[in-house]
Amino acid sequence: MLWTVLFALLLILVLQTQMFVCLKELRTRHSTLSFSSSSSRSSSSSSSYNKTQQRLPGAIIIGVRKGGTRALLEMLNLHPDVEVAKAEVHYFNVEEHYRRGLDWYRSQMPLTSSGQLTLEKTPGYFASPPVPERVWNMNPAVRLLLIVRDPAVRLISDYTQVLHNRLTRHKPYQPLEELLLHNGQIDPGYKALQRSLYYHHLTQWLDVFPKKQIHVVDGDALIRDPFPELRKAERFLKLSPRINPDNFYLNTTKGFYCLLSDGHDKCLDESKGRPHAPLSAQVLRKLCRYFEQPNKMFFEMIGRSFSWC
Repeated sequence: MLWTVLFALLLILVLQTQMFVCLKELRTRHSTLSFSSSSSRSSSSSSSYNKTQQRLPGAIIIGVRKGGTRALLEMLNLHPDVEVAKAEVHYFNVEEHYRRGLDWYRSQMPLTSSGQLTLEKTPGYFASPPVPERVWNMNPAVRLLLIVRDPAVRLISDYTQVLHNRLTRHKPYQPLEELLLHNGQIDPGYKALQRSLYYHHLTQWLDVFPKKQIHVVDGDALIRDPFPELRKAERFLKLSPRINPDNFYLNTTKGFYCLLSDGHDKCLDESKGRPHAPLSAQVLRKLCRYFEQPNKMFFEMIGRSFSWC
């Protein structure tokens, strides 16, 4: 009888111990779930509060090379509702980059809030045949900025940049006239010349995009007096007018306008405003005559004209 009582007491003790362990486990799980739920709510609340993320661009400066794309990008970046990709991405015109897909392209963009415009610029896009359709496939509603300047001046600036890069690497480079002329006539095969045939490249874009989605910026006017061109660009991009004449001042040493915002000034790097390579007056006249008809065709396409050459 005594052994039976002792065995019953021992069994009750074991059951109480197991019950205690189970209750402790249930409390721990409940505490963990509550904390997890609280953390989730906190994280959700934080995400809701902080909506910045990398977005595909709503606008792209597509060119032209040596037309003032960097100046235009930096000036538009003065606007509080604009965030820009700091480097040229070359997504649509470099096959290696394009194969990486839109997620890679998006990863090259700045962080923006939902009300801000993401802007990137790659001047190589304008003259690259596959690019217009690729941009359309990315976003048919994207707004495109094309900044142009006198095509002869652009060509000389293009050559000057290549010449400087070659000399920096201690590599020889032909004089401009040797590249530009063949048997005393303008050589249409010279690449820098082809980039200045604006009508040809714009035709490829207008085959894909309606004209209203492409805004032409006067690059020469942007150098002389930036504010009017920036105000037109703001309207095209559907931005509130936040850029003012006070955001610009003429740097007499550099010979072009610098930017001023919140008490801080910024000038473009030394490569901008670099003295152009020489070209004789005779060859320049030939070049201007060569561009007369292509320029006329370009003016008809955009419905406005410029005083070039």
